[in-house]
Amino acid sequence: MSVNKLGKFAVIGLSAAWIAGCSTTATDTDSSTVAEDANASSAANTDSAYGAGQDSATTSVIVEEKDTGMDSLAGVETVFYFDFDKSIVRPESREALAKHAAYLVSNPDARVVLEGHADERGTREYNMALGERRAKAISRYLTIQGVAASQIETVSFGEEVPVAFGHDSNAWQLNRRVEVRYE
Repeated sequence: MSVNKLGKFAVIGLSAAWIAGCSTTATDTDSSTVAEDANASSAANTDSAYGAGQDSATTSVIVEEKDTGMDSLAGVETVFYFDFDKSIVRPESREALAKHAAYLVSNPDARVVLEGHADERGTREYNMALGERRAKAISRYLTIQGVAASQIETVSFGEEVPVAFGHDSNAWQLNRRVEVRYE
């Protein structure tokens, strides 16, 4: 069999598999729901999501809550502020960053995204670079504390995602930040 014919058979076979995989059959009910009497729902079961089913019957789906182990980070700051035109980690941020680092070191599967921001002063390009430098400064601090570089992603939003919309020093201070977000 020639390579040309083999290629045609492969294309036809993959197309057939793709079409078969995309076909769905519509059903009236979802098999993962369990109909319950509307009076039987109790507030004690917090792992359930409730919604209306057929004929206004209450249905529930059990949702298991995963223990993420993030209890050690409860109350720890996730937003770190910077001085005007600077990307130096402030001394008052170091304690909270050390807690984030300890969590990441003890949970090697955890991933964190560091989102850098700047205030509205300066050009758009400059602010994107400044947000990146700020996110990288936090990243360097975490890696010095022992966090694997593969656990950290940095992104810069520059001036594009402000939290304060004023045009004064208070608003600018709130916008010069890095936000820590876990994935």
